[in-house]
Amino acid sequence: MLKNIRTDLAVECLTETGPSLPPGVRRDTETIGQTPVTRVVIETEQAAQTIGKPVGKYVTVETTPFHRFTSDFENQVKIVGDEIKNLLPDGPALVVGLGNSAITPDALGPEVINLIFATRHLQKDFAAISGFEHLRGAAAIAPGVLGQTGIETAEIISAIVQEIKPKAVVVIDALASREIARLGATVQISDTGIAPGSGVANHRKELTEKSLGVPVIAVGVPTVVDMNTIAEDLSDGQPVSLPEKGKNMMVTPREIDTIIENAAKTVAFGINLALQPSLSLSDVISLVN
Repeated sequence: MLKNIRTDLAVECLTETGPSLPPGVRRDTETIGQTPVTRVVIETEQAAQTIGKPVGKYVTVETTPFHRFTSDFENQVKIVGDEIKNLLPDGPALVVGLGNSAITPDALGPEVINLIFATRHLQKDFAAISGFEHLRGAAAIAPGVLGQTGIETAEIISAIVQEIKPKAVVVIDALASREIARLGATVQISDTGIAPGSGVANHRKELTEKSLGVPVIAVGVPTVVDMNTIAEDLSDGQPVSLPEKGKNMMVTPREIDTIIENAAKTVAFGINLALQPSLSLSDVISLVN
């Protein structure tokens, strides 16, 4: 098991294990257009224990920082959509936006849900009339957080899954990173589900195939970094003794409003393209606006 570093990113956990890959781990990297994409597969429980991440597939898309303009936006959206589509089974899906909409660094999930093209409510007759009969059924929800609802997110989602019976759940959440450079500049996609709040040591019940009974695809963008990490980086990796109040502090960029807005568009449009491959990006933008 790795030393206690706060990160949700598999590629960062791999970095902590040294220059060579542990047994039971595969990694490959390619550049699509201007965008580097790294795929990591953790194949064994021993490797999972070494790295500190569950067995499964992890894709890291290194985007242009979300607070900057990029002419590569459409390409990045399509890459995110393709990687999600590769992990999704056929059939209807439930999209879940985790997080607290009142706290900007944690608002990615709810902001994504605002841009999801929900189609489950389009009944057959109406779908045929409107030309939507070829679309996959999709439902979307932002369940809030425990402090707002008094209900564990996993309990809410489990009840919805039992009622509407999707073939898969796509979960979006803000993540924590180890490297400052990855803040607002990375999208991680995995087929392992998610434990909400784990990156900031606020563990909640997990949302996984084991707990929900259907595949769970997790999509996230790092928006915070641990204060201990920043202090270590500034001291060239030497251990630093922080004041007690600083030990549990998480730091976010000052451009976080713009980061969340643009990251939500990239993730949401990518999910829409993955769910509805017959639509173009311009179709998706028109429908959600």
